[in-house]
Amino acid sequence: MSSLQERLGALSPATLKGMRRGVEKESLRAQANGALVLTPHPAALGSALTNPHITTDFSESQVELITGVHDSAQACLDELTQLHQFTYQVLREAGDEMLWVSSMPCGLPPDETIPIGRYGSSNIGRSKSVYRLGLSHRYGRRMQTISGIHYNWSMPGVSSDAYFALIRNFRRHAFLLLYLFGASPAVCSSFVAGRAHELQALNGGTMYMPYGTSLRMGRLGYQSDAQASIAVSFNSLEGYGASLEEALTRPYPAYEAVGVRNLGGDYNQLSTSLLQIENEFYGTIRPKRVIQPGERPLHALRERGVEYIEVRLMDLDPFIPVGITAQTMRFLDVFLLHCLLTDSPPDTPREIVETSHSRDRVAARGREPGLRLERDGREVLMTDWGAELLREFAPVADRLDVVHGGGHYRQALVAARAGLEDASILPSARVLEVMSRQFDDSFSSFVKAQSLQTRRTLLGLPFSPEQQARFRAMAQRSVEDQKKIEAADTVPFDVYLQQYLSPERLGLPRAQPHAA
Repeated sequence: MSSLQERLGALSPATLKGMRRGVEKESLRAQANGALVLTPHPAALGSALTNPHITTDFSESQVELITGVHDSAQACLDELTQLHQFTYQVLREAGDEMLWVSSMPCGLPPDETIPIGRYGSSNIGRSKSVYRLGLSHRYGRRMQTISGIHYNWSMPGVSSDAYFALIRNFRRHAFLLLYLFGASPAVCSSFVAGRAHELQALNGGTMYMPYGTSLRMGRLGYQSDAQASIAVSFNSLEGYGASLEEALTRPYPAYEAVGVRNLGGDYNQLSTSLLQIENEFYGTIRPKRVIQPGERPLHALRERGVEYIEVRLMDLDPFIPVGITAQTMRFLDVFLLHCLLTDSPPDTPREIVETSHSRDRVAARGREPGLRLERDGREVLMTDWGAELLREFAPVADRLDVVHGGGHYRQALVAARAGLEDASILPSARVLEVMSRQFDDSFSSFVKAQSLQTRRTLLGLPFSPEQQARFRAMAQRSVEDQKKIEAADTVPFDVYLQQYLSPERLGLPRAQPHAA
């Protein structure tokens, strides 16, 4: 069995330079007073259906900024910054709006008045809105307003089996990312009104966990009893595909009670299955493949294999103008490359439960002195396990620095080690400290001030007329593209939906080798 060092040494500089990354970042549009903006997605940002870089997530009020694919963390950050600059220019023209800089939402109106994303009159546009309506029936609209950063990552020559091995190791070690980069230890009290929770009151309008790191990724965030019943295997593409197909085709009693349509004939959701479509499956990481028009994601994976992975557990850092730094991206590069190159035994039901417990424990109590996590049936100090991982990361960071030059990867590791040794410098601790020192322990007041400061910072950066013109042209092109899609529809929506959701469209499992 080859060692990490040997596997690292076997990778050519060209392969390591072929590492690619991109970012998807969600943010709520908020008024200056911290309340959610309820107006439609600004027209000057283009079509949410067809603009490749600026769209909406669940809500009309939730902007999603998507970079292209980049060969360096800095290039990725530069594009993300420009996308923010253009978005803020448009928001300034539209009125007194800003992007909310926390993963946990701003002041929310009653659930039913949070506006669901709208994507025009085409079949695909309507299906996107119906899917979101289904999410609102299944999980409530409040949960969908939680925002985060997705980090998409790939390296040339990596097989589907190797990506699934990476995913298994990622799930084992994801606690470290929640500890280091979690930035949502507190939330507005209105978010948990009427819900069971373990949070403590901090002041009249704020709830928190004293040692919390990421409430977004804990039991308060993307969790549901229905999804907890999905036994997804990450041991192979075949097993993953089979478990996902089962969830996409198995009716779920609570969703059957909601029904596909209401009494007036309007759609409530796309289907009554446990998952309406593949994107509904929440996880800390996903295997992904770019899809062709009209293609189901699972079909694309089964047909052509895994192309990249999507890391989904990163909080928005409210102290950083665009929510993430190049240094954090470089740490993720090291983390993911380590996951790829180290042994990754098949997961087991016991281990899947352990990793879930670890995630919840670190999300709620990650900075608690002496915190222990389950590992292979025994409890270990989280800080000991984290330190062991950081030691293993060192040769990975060193090799990347040799290939790229500059020493930036080692610096990312030094910063992580400092955070492991001193929890008070972590983003989650800084949030609570600044809230206490400057804002009378008010989550909303803190995030509102940070959001206003971020708006000033980004609007103050140089943004040339040429850059402005390029983004405006992209937005205009997307409007024309949406019109073309709407004009090209030939079948009624009901027929389109029936065809798109048919089990045949999920692709065939790859042929299994026969046992000897």
